[in-house]
Amino acid sequence: MSKSDTFVALSTPAGESAIALIRLSGALCTVIAEQLLAKDVKPRNAYYFSYRSISGQWLDDCVMTYFSAGASFTGDAMLEIATHGNPLIVHNILKDLQSRGCRLAEPGEFSKTAFLNGRIDLSQAEAISDLIRARSDRALAVAERQMHGAIGRRMSELTQRLLGIVASFEAYIDFPEEDLPDENQEGPIREIKNLIKDVSNIIDTNEFRSVLSAGIKTLIVGEPNAGKSSLINALTGSDRSIVSQQPGTTRDYIAATIMLNGWAIELIDTAGLHATTDSIEQLGIERTLEQANNADFFLLVLDTSKPSPTLPAEILDRLHANNTIVLENKCDLPHLYAHADFLPQCPHLQMCLSGEIKGLTKLRDQWTQLIEKNLSNLLSNDELVVNARHVKALSAAREALKLSLKQANEGELSELIVCELRVAIEQIGAVVGTIDNEQMLDCLFNQFCIGK
Repeated sequence: MSKSDTFVALSTPAGESAIALIRLSGALCTVIAEQLLAKDVKPRNAYYFSYRSISGQWLDDCVMTYFSAGASFTGDAMLEIATHGNPLIVHNILKDLQSRGCRLAEPGEFSKTAFLNGRIDLSQAEAISDLIRARSDRALAVAERQMHGAIGRRMSELTQRLLGIVASFEAYIDFPEEDLPDENQEGPIREIKNLIKDVSNIIDTNEFRSVLSAGIKTLIVGEPNAGKSSLINALTGSDRSIVSQQPGTTRDYIAATIMLNGWAIELIDTAGLHATTDSIEQLGIERTLEQANNADFFLLVLDTSKPSPTLPAEILDRLHANNTIVLENKCDLPHLYAHADFLPQCPHLQMCLSGEIKGLTKLRDQWTQLIEKNLSNLLSNDELVVNARHVKALSAAREALKLSLKQANEGELSELIVCELRVAIEQIGAVVGTIDNEQMLDCLFNQFCIGK
């Protein structure tokens, strides 16, 4: 990419739509805007005009907005052209802009340019991609916060604390003959310990990332004909699963996504768990056990007209009070069996999943409470969630801090301690991109959408 390049891309999804948005960034934006309007343009003013190609052919009636260099998203001059969302119109305008000297943008090139021009840091660029891919209100909230610099501010705070520790050690390196008090490392050691703890807490937020991006994987389990398929149908409001009095109807798992108080929930209706000689049914049960290994939450459906079930140990070992709700279904039938002693550590709810549905509101409330209890660290950590790249850098910083702490406790030379502290500073800086690694940047931004 050259500083003199002007690149262009369609920034709205391909296909027919009411409006399509074409974005340009680079030195030619001012010239092209004045050519199209046949007059000078003012920044941040919208102009309605008839788009005519370089050969004079009418292409569309459009609205154009010009952004001057230093006052745009990328930091370079930019144009945004809103056209009618006909793919042929978009194609013709993109072709014309290329004839005027533009080239097609690479994936993520707008965001990469903004980063290289100092308009955003690397964590903010990544948050833009997260914002586009967010599938829940919670994921949107986290992405929005990080897009506005939450990670950068946290890394800056950690760096300032580290610099203060470095300064306390370097005073004895730079001025060994000055009238300084005896070197006392108790304060810096305490600060290093606090930093290790804080960095570890930030690293731990990565475990919530899959929950925000893919949703909370919730397995619906139970014996055949307990009401599992009726439950997923009730929760989704559609007939996702076949409901039948015939046991073993669900032979494979069925997935659906719902929203629960801002959380994305991936619901999985599984094959009934019971002893069987049917090879196809057994394959479905084995898949249920596989799904259980990766599940975040369980809804265990019991048939209150029958005794408590005997479940596989692989399932029982995964069920506990924080990730399971026991649903006692068919509570409208007579001669109910008591299930209070079955998984007594887990919350139990009475439900009716046939005819007039009962208990769904209580289920949603209890479910939300358990989710937010389990994710209290996320909710109390200013909704800061780091990705795998951040974890790698922060883990390296933590190791350097641990080594500096060991050296300080053993009375090593201040020069050696400072060396490790500076490694930690460098790694924390890598989170927001205060590094020069073109290969890493190319790899990162190639995952972005074209037009962002």
